[in-house]
Amino acid sequence: MTEIDRRPRIVIIGAGFGGLAAAKALKNAPVDVEIIDKRNYHLFQPLLYQVATADLSPADIAWPIRSIFSKQKNVTVTLSKVLDIDTERQVVLHENGESTYDHLIIANGSSHSYFGKDHWAANAPGLKRIVDATEVRRRVLMAFERAELCEDPEDQARELTFVIVGAGPTGVELAGSIAELAHVTLSEDFRRIDPDDARIILMEGGPRILSAFPEVLSAKAEESLRKLGVEVRTGVMVEQIEDDHVVAGGETIPASTAIWAAGVKIENLKQWLGCETDRIGRVPVQPDLRVPGLPSVSVIGDAAKVAWKDGMDVPGVAPAAKQEGKYVGRRIAAEARGEKAPAPFRYRHMGSLATIGRNSAIISFGKINLSGFVAWLFWGLIHIYFLIGVKRPIFVAMSWFSNYVFRSKGSRLITGMEALRAVRAHVPKRR
Repeated sequence: MTEIDRRPRIVIIGAGFGGLAAAKALKNAPVDVEIIDKRNYHLFQPLLYQVATADLSPADIAWPIRSIFSKQKNVTVTLSKVLDIDTERQVVLHENGESTYDHLIIANGSSHSYFGKDHWAANAPGLKRIVDATEVRRRVLMAFERAELCEDPEDQARELTFVIVGAGPTGVELAGSIAELAHVTLSEDFRRIDPDDARIILMEGGPRILSAFPEVLSAKAEESLRKLGVEVRTGVMVEQIEDDHVVAGGETIPASTAIWAAGVKIENLKQWLGCETDRIGRVPVQPDLRVPGLPSVSVIGDAAKVAWKDGMDVPGVAPAAKQEGKYVGRRIAAEARGEKAPAPFRYRHMGSLATIGRNSAIISFGKINLSGFVAWLFWGLIHIYFLIGVKRPIFVAMSWFSNYVFRSKGSRLITGMEALRAVRAHVPKRR
């Protein structure tokens, strides 16, 4: 095949919402697509907290990338970690070799940011990956097991105190779900402790929780959390996180379990592309989502700083990533066919939503604000609608329905001898 006959090669870094949307938009285009990801599955991140709190198993919210594209013959999948990008040669360097590209789409997502306190990660895991969710689940469930073995009331209280740092949607959803786990699901499972004694403390450095929502919905969310028994503390900065306590606002809180939901960062882009990034590592892109000075490179999703309206940027949410991925895919497909390029990208805001435990959620769609049970129903329907796959949404819906009716969480497993040794290591020896 001559250089003239060769089909354009499209390399996509990352199989998140944006990367998958871009690849699907190129389905019928005369191009060859390669998806590079260090994991072999696509993850539905909005439901990670339900894995972390034993509502769902990891298999309910993750799909093998290869199975998603098994019928799209112009897509190949490379399981590898990206190391660098040579923009002059138009080559992506990864652990298993090199991939040349005519068009590069970077959709590598975000990771946790501890604001310069990276050592806190060992004692306060975040929630971005399946391994994070299963680790949080393990820590939460082990806390109750350790409390059951403690004889000292102070030791029990420490084990039954859970601190969530950050009150965005993830932090709020985690707090509500852990509260239900403690006060409802586990209420009759233990004999030496009462899980209802658990303290769930949600901390936020800003003046209110869910700052991206209208104030009226933020207030309703806080009210719902307090009804669930969650202690909400706003305007409080965390100063220290250790394995047995958290220091915030000058107060030392004995707590064996802390969870981080306060910040994100984008890694590697400045190094890979040699371009300027903002304070969290996002790349400012042009209206067609290309990187200035690099016409063959597009950045989408969390990694892209896209101007929106009123001085705001497009939010880093799944619907935005999907819209951006679809747009870039359509733009590249049009170029490959010799057609006119689409108009500049325009973000359509689909609203903001968060759930606060059983029967309660908040939803903001422009001037329409919903809260309570009706919002919770909408939240469930919207999440099922956006799940990728054919049969999977039905299975997830069935799991949710079962948990709702029987007030149970079916994925409360602590596996492996390491978990057992960890329980023993943290419990004072009985005299």
